[in-house]
Order: sequence, then structure tokens, then C-alpha cells
Amino acid sequence: MKLAIPNKGRLQQPVLQFLNYVGIRPLSSDERALIIPTNWEGIQLVMLRTEDIPSLVEAGAADIGITGYDYVLESGANVDELIRLDFGKAKIVLAVPLSWDYNSPDQIKQEIRIATKYYNLAKKYITEKGIPAKVVKISGAAEVIPSLGAADAIIDVMSTGTTLKLHGLKPLDTVLETQAVVIGNRYWMKSDEADKINLMLTMMKGALYARNKKMIFMNVPDSKLNNVIQSLPAMLSPTLSKLAKGDAWEVITVIDGDKLPEIIAKVVANGARDIVVVDIEKVIK
Repeated sequence: MKLAIPNKGRLQQPVLQFLNYVGIRPLSSDERALIIPTNWEGIQLVMLRTEDIPSLVEAGAADIGITGYDYVLESGANVDELIRLDFGKAKIVLAVPLSWDYNSPDQIKQEIRIATKYYNLAKKYITEKGIPAKVVKISGAAEVIPSLGAADAIIDVMSTGTTLKLHGLKPLDTVLETQAVVIGNRYWMKSDEADKINLMLTMMKGALYARNKKMIFMNVPDSKLNNVIQSLPAMLSPTLSKLAKGDAWEVITVIDGDKLPEIIAKVVANGARDIVVVDIEKVIK
């Protein structure tokens, strides 16, 4: 089974880190290698340009791919979006010179030139917004193009806005919000690799779900048990085990990590003790 991932760019390291968290690790660090075996038998990583992944997955060069949602839409590839990964988030924005006294794209009345690598997204955007513009397709860094006089504005990725400001630009409107996504060609469920792909997708979903989860173990006196249980949000319900000695119970539950301080304070106030908090690697549902 071939899994296409970015060979460089802003998504490469986050994708590799996520795969490592899932349990998929490349067995070679050779940056020149285009197809790399992994520790999962039968799964190979195919290193491709991020923007090429949707079209090549559609063509069957890989069964599954991880790329940006922006590139899926830009390519128009006939692929299935399988999982949104909740990382690699960014905005595709229309950016104009800081000197322009515009607060909205509706204020653009005269034709402008927009430089972008997102030609199809840009054409769709200006049509929907009614912006008089000519789209100039480029493949490199867009931020410098207005200062060179080759365009008036750009449509490009913005993470923080620092790079835009450095080049005398400001975001005027959001064209699209993007993130990393897992995609598959339309035939993956009927392929010989379907079972392997389904297992990998299950593990990915389990890793995503567990990313901000904590498991809590605590001992609770019998007389305090109901009060402690009432203070616990659980995925289903807390797991209870009677301790071998004494009138006490072991209580086990799973909570969101950002609620940990609040929950700890409540259970301690209600009589819990000997509390142990453990990170969760995966939750398979």
C-alpha cells in the first residue's frame, strides 16, 4: 500500500510527526529517496510535492495521500476526503498593499492583477465576489511580486501575517481556510489493500481522538463514591473496581486534557486520593 506525503514544505514535518504518533515510521532518512519502506509491513511512503498529491492519488500512483485541503480544491482531483487532521491550519487570503485604503474586497472597482499559485481558486473567488481582476499564475513566493510591479495583489497562504507585512502587504479577505487532510482515490475501498488502509485510517482516527485526552486513576472511599462520580465527565461512564483491602474503590475515567485542573480540583474536594494521570496514545472507537 502506498501512502503519499509531502517531500518538503510546511506540511512535511507535521505529517511525519503525526505518522510517528500513529506508529508509522520511515525506515530510511535518505532525502533523495522517493519511495520509502516503513516499519508497517506492506506500507510504503511515496514522497511527492504537496500540490501534486491530489492528482497523483486520483491517478492511482498512491492509494492514500496526506496533503493540504487547499491543494485538493485547487487541483479539482476526483478523490475522497477521508480524515481532516486538525493540523497544518492556515488561511488562503487576498492580500493588498498596506497603502491601499480598503477594508473589503467590495471596494475594489478598477481591474487589478492578482498573482497566485492558486489559479483555479483565485478565478472562482473573484467570480463569486465580483472583483474586477486578472489572475497571474506563478509558482514561487507570491509576496514579492507586487513590489516587483508584476501584480497589484496576491492570493496566498497566511499563517501569522508577519511575512505579508514584511513585504508591505495586508490581508483583505479570507479566500479559504485550509488544513492537512487524508485523501483516497475513488477505488481504494475495492482495492486489494482495503483492509490495510482501513486499519491505518482507524489508527489515525484513534490517534487524533486521543491527542488531548487524559486517563485518570484514583482511589475513593466508599462513602465518597457517589459525590466523586457525579463530578466526573466520562466518555461512557467511569470504570469502578473494589479495592482488595478497605472500604474504597478504584475509579478510572477519561477526560479532555484542558479540563484536567478543574476535574482534579473537584474530585479532591469530594474525597478522591492517590490520583494518577496518564497520557493516552490512541482511542479506538
